[in-house]
Amino acid sequence: MNIKEFIVEKWMTNHENDCLYNLTDTCISPLTIKQIEEISQTDIIGELSQIKLDYGPITGSIRLKRAILSLYQQGDMENISITNGASSANEHVMKALLSSNDHIITFFPSYQQFYSYPEMLECKCDLIELKEENRWQTSVDEIVSHIVPETKMIIMNSPNNPTGTLLDKNFLLKLIDVCKERHIYILIDEIYQGLYEINSISDLYEYGISTSSLSKIYACAGLRLGWIKASKDVIQIIDKWRDYTLISTGMIDDYLASFILEHKELIIERSRKICEANKKILADYLKKEKRVSCIIPKDGTVSFLKYYLPIHSIQLCEGLQKEYGVFFVPGEAFGCDYHLRMTFTGSPEKTKKGLELLSKYFNKFNF
Repeated sequence: MNIKEFIVEKWMTNHENDCLYNLTDTCISPLTIKQIEEISQTDIIGELSQIKLDYGPITGSIRLKRAILSLYQQGDMENISITNGASSANEHVMKALLSSNDHIITFFPSYQQFYSYPEMLECKCDLIELKEENRWQTSVDEIVSHIVPETKMIIMNSPNNPTGTLLDKNFLLKLIDVCKERHIYILIDEIYQGLYEINSISDLYEYGISTSSLSKIYACAGLRLGWIKASKDVIQIIDKWRDYTLISTGMIDDYLASFILEHKELIIERSRKICEANKKILADYLKKEKRVSCIIPKDGTVSFLKYYLPIHSIQLCEGLQKEYGVFFVPGEAFGCDYHLRMTFTGSPEKTKKGLELLSKYFNKFNF
């Protein structure tokens, strides 16, 4: 197998631990167990001390599956499979359902896993470009133009990483009408949804597959707890793979994930306040800084800044971080130069300072 370098993840690994102003982490400022105790007024440490460190329920506890199902409009425990994060969820779906010579449709700029992993499975892959002049949106007609008899799956995330594009319910219903008669799966990574509402493909479509986790809006990336929601037939196939790949996610993660989702309203309220404060800072910044533009998304934690200087984004990001400690992911990591992935997840004070330093760095160039 020819394993392609995962450019975004490699960039994060090489740069995120050496910065003063992280303006590109997609996960809301992480919660400590102490903070979760304060939010919920529960002695979590005391309860954790009583947990036996065995495998626990192999496919996830009833408590956890019930908590996950509370995020959706329909389904039961046989529609859920537990994984180590959303990337593992996506991998299990693709590995279980795709084979060589299957055809998939996906998009860019987007998360590289959605096209590189199917290519490693020897699938044929059509990439549809999301264009900024169209507000990073695609159309159902454009998707239809790429469908062939071998098309097995359409893969996307909503909101999109890095653009923040959200697929509304009307778009999804039109796409479902096209895919249903052909039995085409629609896999949507919904990890950024939920700050306001969730339009889950698995609630709308029998061949719809939703993946998500606690990493982004729930501020608990360190738990590595994700899930798949799909038809019972699909979950049965995926659970066969789980026996080879992860067995269980462990008792501590299961307990903490259940607890977090049972108190989701309080945690989402915190996440929403952080995101809204940072969005306002960006909106105010864009009024003053004319060398940058951005379509600020309605939901999720990510956005894609466009800057108007003739300097490649990798060069810009490396110089900015070296000189001022400001960390972005370059648009080139998504195949889209002259852009920077910016997120709304950290301290608003650091976001404001980081953007000020971005402008200061721009001033160094006589363009």
